[in-house]
Parts: sequence; C-alpha cells; structure tokens
Amino acid sequence: MLREQLGLEVVDLDTLIPEDHPARTLWAAVEQLDLTLFYEPIEAREGVAGRSATDPKMLVCLWLYATADGVASARELDELCVRHAAYKWICGGVSVNHNLLARFRVGHERALDELLTEVLGKLMAAGLVTLRRVAHDGMRVRASAGAASFRRKLRLKDYVKAARKHLAALKAEAAAPGHRDRHEAAQLRGAEDRRRRVEEALAKMPEAEAIKRRQNDPKDRKKEPRVSTTDPQARVMKMGDGGFRPAYNLQISTDVDSRLIVGVGVSTAGSDARLARPASTTSSAAPATCPRSC
Repeated sequence: MLREQLGLEVVDLDTLIPEDHPARTLWAAVEQLDLTLFYEPIEAREGVAGRSATDPKMLVCLWLYATADGVASARELDELCVRHAAYKWICGGVSVNHNLLARFRVGHERALDELLTEVLGKLMAAGLVTLRRVAHDGMRVRASAGAASFRRKLRLKDYVKAARKHLAALKAEAAAPGHRDRHEAAQLRGAEDRRRRVEEALAKMPEAEAIKRRQNDPKDRKKEPRVSTTDPQARVMKMGDGGFRPAYNLQISTDVDSRLIVGVGVSTAGSDARLARPASTTSSAAPATCPRSC
C-alpha cells in the first residue's frame, strides 16, 4: 500500500471553479475598486528593501466573499482557504493564516466598512439587491475567554496596581547595565500585555454595570458585574444549549429577495430585543453571492 508514501500533486487552480462562479465575478468587481486606503500603509514596495506584503486586493476579496458566506471568524476563513475551492481560487496559491487575516480586518475596519457600503450601493443600482424586506437575527458566538477570567471591580483595581508594579520592576531591571537577553524581553512584553488587558477590563466595567441594571430578574441585578481579563469585551450569555458561557451576540441582516447579507454587527447584549433598530441604520454591507456549498 502507498498511503504512507509522500508524493507531489499537480493542481490547476483556475479549474477549481467554473467560469460563471460568483468568486470570479467578485474578483472582477474588486479589481475595479479604488483600494488606495489598503495599499498606503505598505512600506515594502518595489525598489524598497523589505519583505513583500500580501496583496490587499486578495485579502479584501477574501473578506468580502467570507462575509457574504456568513463567515466572520479569521480562523474559520483560514481553514476555508485550505479546503474550499472558491477560497483557494481567490488566494491563487498564496498562503494566508488567521493572524494575517485578523490583523487586516481589524487594521482596516473603517476602510472595509466603507468598501462594503460602496459595493452594496452598486448592487442596489444594478437591481441585484432591493432591500424591500430585510430579515434580521442574532447568533451567540463563543468568546475565547474562560469563565474563570471574569473579575469584579475591586479585584480588577488590585490587579491593575499589581500589574503596574510588576511592569515597573521589569523596566527598571531592563534599564540596568548589562546584556538584556531574549527571555527578559519576552517577560517585559508579557507584563505590558497583562497590564493593558487588565486596564481595558476595568475600563469596560461601566458598560457591564449598565447591562446588569437592565436585567429583568431583581436577583441578577443585585449581583456584582464582572469583566474578563482575557477578553474584556465578552459577556456571559445564555447559549443555544441552555448553558451560560462568555460570548458575543453576532447580528446579521439579510435581504430576503436576493439572500444577500447587507448588515453585520457584534453586540455585547445577551438579548436581541433592543438590537433591531440599530441594525436598520447600520452602514456595514457585503456582496453575498453564493452559499458555502457552491
């Protein structure tokens, strides 16, 4: 048997999807867009020293197609680029990872939102999207924070003091004469990251307190609010299986006629009750053209 034998496989990327596939249409549309805002931050250009950057045009197309496909996670998009034909075709043989995808999405959030709005407007002008009837729903997505990472306000203040003291001690040690090895530099970066996360958690406490005051059960309102030091924006929510876990409330608006996703938002509220009106004025839009099975 040859199952354990290594071998090379020849793949013609251009034949992975048919000529009329929506991914090709989307790529052609992206080529016509003004992507200046995405290219300006790149310092490594032709004739300038530095490692070549991943083409923003490909990353923009990936995120547009992913948003249309209902994919909002960089890790999930990373996996699709390996095993899904349409995403592999968009990549064109260029490898990506979830860190690159996440940094691009967060670093160009405003530019991507404006681009998605522009694309939606063109689709509406072409009669591909009507927005005569829009369906809106929420989906709770598990956050990357453990239940044990949530702390009350007084405990967070103690952690901030301890983190600042620890960071100051490490900085003083690093400033002392002598060789500073990589281990010490890693310690300093770790201490700075812990201080930043704890301070961010403390800054999110007023928001958690406001959510606690809006809860219907008087017993729940009396409980002290807590914020995660791992993911300060996450909130404990009731999930689909009845359990309570740190999560986000992902809001998706879809044009009923064309089934295009026209709005995507993330909320820290556990209930969808007050989220329909903000969604009606959202500026986020994406050119959905194909379910993931295509």
